[in-house]
Amino acid sequence: MGFRLPAILSAKKILQRSPSASQTAPVAMEVPKGYLAVYVGEKPMKRFVIPVSYLNAPSFQDLLIQAEEEFGYDHPMGGLTIPCSENMFIDVISGLNCS
Repeated sequence: MGFRLPAILSAKKILQRSPSASQTAPVAMEVPKGYLAVYVGEKPMKRFVIPVSYLNAPSFQDLLIQAEEEFGYDHPMGGLTIPCSENMFIDVISGLNCS
């Protein structure tokens, strides 16, 4: 499976990696309208801010199903936690940017 460089660069622009919850700025103020904060990866989890439009994509819904199966509605970070590696998450988001 190969990746096109423009798709990866586009994903990095869309995925705004924000400071983790342990850093200084209040979390609610960092998420612009129309975006959603998600936590991804192993400990320490990384926080990403993504467009809410991604929630309708079938590949992202697969990630949401995994999150529901693993965490139910009790997410350890207080926000939406996606139980996959950071690389897998970026691959899924890159695919959404190409379509």
